[in-house]
Amino acid sequence: MPTALQPELKYRLLLELSQRISRSLDLQDVLDHLLEALRAAIPYDAAGVFVLSQRVPGNSAPESHLIAGVAQVGFGRPRADDRMLRLGQGIVGTVIRTGETVLAPDVARDARYVAGRASTRAELAVPIVSNGQVLGALNLESDRAGAFGPEDAELVEFFASAAALSIEKSLLHRQVLEKQRLEQQLAVAHEVQKGLLPAGPPRVPGYDLAAVQLPTWTIGGDYFDFIPLPDGQLGLVVADVSGKGIPAALIMATFRAALRSELRRRRARPALMQTLNRLLLEPREEARFVTAVFGSLQPGSGRLGYVNCGHNPPLLLRADGRADRLDSGGIALGMLPDAGFASGSVQLRPGDTLALYTDGVVEPTGPGDEEFGVGRLHDVLREGGHGRSAADTVLAVVEATRAFTGRDRYDDDFTLVVVKRD
Repeated sequence: MPTALQPELKYRLLLELSQRISRSLDLQDVLDHLLEALRAAIPYDAAGVFVLSQRVPGNSAPESHLIAGVAQVGFGRPRADDRMLRLGQGIVGTVIRTGETVLAPDVARDARYVAGRASTRAELAVPIVSNGQVLGALNLESDRAGAFGPEDAELVEFFASAAALSIEKSLLHRQVLEKQRLEQQLAVAHEVQKGLLPAGPPRVPGYDLAAVQLPTWTIGGDYFDFIPLPDGQLGLVVADVSGKGIPAALIMATFRAALRSELRRRRARPALMQTLNRLLLEPREEARFVTAVFGSLQPGSGRLGYVNCGHNPPLLLRADGRADRLDSGGIALGMLPDAGFASGSVQLRPGDTLALYTDGVVEPTGPGDEEFGVGRLHDVLREGGHGRSAADTVLAVVEATRAFTGRDRYDDDFTLVVVKRD
């Protein structure tokens, strides 16, 4: 056992260790090579190296999984687990929590020791540190009391320091791979979600329809649909799930499936919303609610029956410039089990324009944090007059909101449906 760390010895050990661990970006390979190189310098009966899944300042993070990689020699079962590291238990947990080396010549006299091997008598654990942050811990155990001394602690610290860069590089490589996998999964989810939305508006004699959805992230929680109904009616839906990203998208897909399934039963609109409300209240990990507007249009008469469930009231812009707000209904779905809903009805006359939208259309902010607002939306809808198509109207709203904010990106999912009666 070395009694001093001469420069030549340091160089030789560093070179040997570097050669072993620099050939791989795989974290497990790096940890295995580290224990092999260490055995050549210090005899031990058991050893382990534990790497955190992320740098945790103070090492008191509440994450349920902290261990990113483990290599062990001489243990019949894992020497440390996520709970021990999270709570700073045992000598390894103490080292990760404090960032300080622990030398226990006699573990029977050390209150921090947690038995992992019945034959262990001495333990030495040092932190693996990079840029002042603890990445993990390197731990040695011996069946002989007093087997490790200060010189051994210094040498193990040297090994941990030499390995820290390769460990960090392996962690970064893993993060890159995980990011790539996540991006691939999100791309697939985006295509799946696109398949849940209409490929284009239906052709309805006497009407012009258009729609756009611009999610904030790759996938979002907004939903719109055109649903053929019995007797030649057309179902119009715009909905917004609280939150963003994957959780909101999953709730949206559930809402869409439930809505289409219940529509086959020909329920009245209030009863339909009550059923959807109960379905959304079923136990789940996180509370989510859905605001929605559902309407059934009779193309021949122009009669639109609807129910508004806590959603932004659609605007019905009349040919003479007046505007009606479709606000009859009730609260958002998924909030109260006994919520009631009322149905409203309006008449679309020739020259009228109906706009259904989510809050991402009216809440973009411009100078002074002022919102685009319903008033500006009304003005854009009115400016086009009767001669502008539904698609051009949608484009005009998009351009107006972007000009108002000075950005092409929205902070919330942007969904707009426009229906014009010729």
